[in-house]
Amino acid sequence: QEKLVESGGGLVQPGGSLRLSCAASGFILDDYSIGWFRQAPGKEREGVSCISSSDGSPYYADSVKGRFTISKDNAKNTLYLQMNSLKSEDTAVYYCAAGIRTVLFCEGNEFDYWGQGTQVTVSS
Repeated sequence: QEKLVESGGGLVQPGGSLRLSCAASGFILDDYSIGWFRQAPGKEREGVSCISSSDGSPYYADSVKGRFTISKDNAKNTLYLQMNSLKSEDTAVYYCAAGIRTVLFCEGNEFDYWGQGTQVTVSS
């Protein structure tokens, strides 16, 4: 059974860093497109960063470019999101996702499996 389990969220001060992890089971993450999404209260879900299985080039939303880095460890079958220089507007529930298809737009409907979400709160 395919499953994604996130960890690493929490409370951090502005300017701080967090690393989110997403452990996959029941499938080989390296065969899939991968992504991180977030949803803040009262806002729509936003694609933060994605890597398509077709080319491996990462996409980043403009709001996180230069501050966030997506990566994966194939040996651990785990996806990561390193978040630096965090801002209050990064506060949201963060979700990891995996999809068997090529990802073109880093949108939720391109993905098949989702984690349960982890809360990230940036506040002093």
